[in-house]
Amino acid sequence: MVNLIIDGQHVQAEEGWTILETARYYGIDTIPTLCYREGLTTDSSCRLCVVEIISRGRSRLSASCSYPVQEGIEVRTNSRRVRQARKIIIELLLASCPNSKTLQCLASQYGIKELRFKVEDRGCILCGLCVRMCKEQMQAGAIGFFNRGVDRRVAMPFHVRSDVCRECGACLYICPVCELQCRGPREPGDLCNGCFEAIRIDPFPSRD
Repeated sequence: MVNLIIDGQHVQAEEGWTILETARYYGIDTIPTLCYREGLTTDSSCRLCVVEIISRGRSRLSASCSYPVQEGIEVRTNSRRVRQARKIIIELLLASCPNSKTLQCLASQYGIKELRFKVEDRGCILCGLCVRMCKEQMQAGAIGFFNRGVDRRVAMPFHVRSDVCRECGACLYICPVCELQCRGPREPGDLCNGCFEAIRIDPFPSRD
């Protein structure tokens, strides 16, 4: 067993467990995720599950979904540094999918009222969940990533319907940003903050 501290709580974890798995096992629910889904391989692409890890007097930020537990480390899931990092990540994701209800709600939860990045609605955050779902669970592999950098996209080969696609809809089901569109009071692309005023208690209170 591996001994570590998460948000001041001394816990034990099995060898090979990740910080995210350990936190969830102990009911610590202050780590949001988008690209992580139990039963699929871990990609760590969205970085929203970032936590602060303190080891040997040094602090670093890392994605909790892929970071294995280590003896004696201290993990802070909701420190000021972590919250600041998550706010930037949410803003960047919103710049790619400004009308996603999931992302708009996250923005409200973290008190984000404006975007500091140029909005280019791509309709995709490139988390890869749909690609992994199609390949690993549906055993099809009908979609994948194409191109690199700002031109990276999820598509079928040669942008032609694949013969192995069964039109099961699993890719749409698992997508964290295309399942719901924000219907807030403002223009598409704006931060609606429709949920912001409704939040009476901070769902992720700081534990500094």
